[in-house]
Amino acid sequence: MTTRTVVDTPRRQRPDRERRAGTPRRWRQRLNRWDVKYSPYLYIAPFFVIFGLVGLFPLLYTAYVSVFDWEIGSTDPELVWLENYELLLADEQFWKTLVNTLSIFVLSSGPQIVIAIALAALLNARLRGPTGWRVGVLLPYAASLVAIGIIFANLFGPQYGLVNSVLEVVGLDRIDWQADRFASHLAIATMVNWRWTGYNALIVLAAMQAIPREVQEAAIVDGAGPFRRFVTVTLPMLRPTLIFVVITSTIGGLQIFTEPRLFDALPGSNGGSENQFQTMTMYMYQSAFENFDLGYAAAVAWILFLIVVLVALVNFLLTRRFVSSGEVDE
Repeated sequence: MTTRTVVDTPRRQRPDRERRAGTPRRWRQRLNRWDVKYSPYLYIAPFFVIFGLVGLFPLLYTAYVSVFDWEIGSTDPELVWLENYELLLADEQFWKTLVNTLSIFVLSSGPQIVIAIALAALLNARLRGPTGWRVGVLLPYAASLVAIGIIFANLFGPQYGLVNSVLEVVGLDRIDWQADRFASHLAIATMVNWRWTGYNALIVLAAMQAIPREVQEAAIVDGAGPFRRFVTVTLPMLRPTLIFVVITSTIGGLQIFTEPRLFDALPGSNGGSENQFQTMTMYMYQSAFENFDLGYAAAVAWILFLIVVLVALVNFLLTRRFVSSGEVDE
């Protein structure tokens, strides 16, 4: 027979041991709750911090500068409230640049989106060497913008340009692409479309290839032809991607600067001798760094920002309505 000796812990020591054992457990539980509750916000916080520094702060500071008569080098700018905006709305050159910007935007973004969708549909078909074709449409985007501007300025040259030579061959008159207002807009829009259509086509192509094959096969079983499937199946399922492409094209098209700047053949001029293809961003640059009026340039920037938001919202609603109209009837 064996005897077992039980060494009992003094009762006065148990609460201390349980307290010491329970404290880390409670801390772990509390940390787990904080982890579940706050970790997602910490993960996305760097984006908002960077956006606040490089996006929101310049936007608000531009609004602050726009209510001052602020010249470059001035240490004591005068507060003029909305006077810069009043002068801007009465400025004929501002309205001219606004019309130029909208004209180039319509001539570039509209055809660009349509051609990009058609090009993506072709690239989505069975082709030999599909990777080569897809890389090929992206080459204009990778080319130097300065080189593109110089090449297109020579192509649309009034005297020895290739485009005018082709027009003469088919029996048409030469066009002074730099001097004529609409012709200059058309030339600049051609330059923009040549550079950005392939880029947008690849984005749309990626969305097309993500469409489940079963959906297309079900449409084939229902007797839908290729065009019917494209309109009633493919386009509605591309709606989020098309909205993204349209909005980014709107933002880029209304802020166009480099292409018309490089298209100008006359040294020292800004958007043509009569500002016939000067855009709003070029006018903002001229106000800030040629006329040295930062307050006025900031007012131009804020009006342009409001126009971009308004046009992007309209395009968003139109794209959503247009694409959703082709949904398959149940």
